[in-house]
Amino acid sequence: MFICGCAPGILTYVFDSHDGRPAETAWKHEMNLGNREVAGHPLPTSGIATGIQIGVRPAETVIPAFNIPYLPMMEPVVAALRETDCFGMIAVARLEWIKFEARSLRAVHEEYERVGDERFTRLHLDHIPVIDEDNLRVDFEAEIREAIRLGYQSVMVDGSRLSLEENIQATRRITAIAHAAGIPVEAELGAVLGHEAGPLPPYEELFATGKGFTSPEEAKRFVAETETDWLSVAVGSVHGALMSHCQKVEARLDLAHLQRIHEATRIPLVLHGGSGIKTEYILEATRRGIAKINIGTAIRQAYQAALPISLVSAQQAVHDTTVLILRELGLQGSRKLIHLDS
Repeated sequence: MFICGCAPGILTYVFDSHDGRPAETAWKHEMNLGNREVAGHPLPTSGIATGIQIGVRPAETVIPAFNIPYLPMMEPVVAALRETDCFGMIAVARLEWIKFEARSLRAVHEEYERVGDERFTRLHLDHIPVIDEDNLRVDFEAEIREAIRLGYQSVMVDGSRLSLEENIQATRRITAIAHAAGIPVEAELGAVLGHEAGPLPPYEELFATGKGFTSPEEAKRFVAETETDWLSVAVGSVHGALMSHCQKVEARLDLAHLQRIHEATRIPLVLHGGSGIKTEYILEATRRGIAKINIGTAIRQAYQAALPISLVSAQQAVHDTTVLILRELGLQGSRKLIHLDS
């Protein structure tokens, strides 16, 4: 159903999220001509699944999650996943409709219903903080409940700015709500910096001191008491969400520390702030429990840089950048390694 309503053989973007008027020229991607079935994966015939369990064997592959701060970015990301035969998540964080132009939970969901493809994608609610980047309390439970009601297929609660005890309590509330609806939960322990307003301390200082790194001992307790399905960990990466056109720092990962977290938790781990990390670090991280990697800055900055030319150029830049990332990570054809149970 996610490609119904389009002319056979093309996916066409006809809505400009910047001013609400139809785009004069549509971005087209001629993949899957005639909506033909992909081997072993028939075309979807029903609506968005109510839940998803994703199994990834360590070192086999990693699931990329692409953040969508501007609605026109979604379709070229989906097209890139289809073109490379890769499974990935379409993700939106609260920050992206508050400080960028994702508009709202509903707007993102409606766009996903229009362009998503369940053979290649799922819709994920990314960071819903308990305390946001401006140190304000958020009605996180209400926003996550709304996402579940709309049909998001996985959700994330971010209590990383809380004490350990408070984070456990907040996460446990969300896992109870989401699991009752058949929805998996991602949580965060430790501080993946970069969403905060204002400059960060020097990266080398952060890495050397391990400031904000996830504690393996706390992670073991956190997972046991919250029953979270996936855990976002801090091992050296940084977010770039509040950066505009500036160059994101080239982060690296403390792989030995990650290994300790993996051994302590034994659940799928998530790496946020994936843009800008050297490929060899990411590949090594998949051997140490990382099953999902979030990518946002790279595709957002490609979009922003090309947007003054035209919306079509911006969408093409997102598509090309996404394909490049997937190929650099060796993820083309990796969909066969993902075990979906929706």
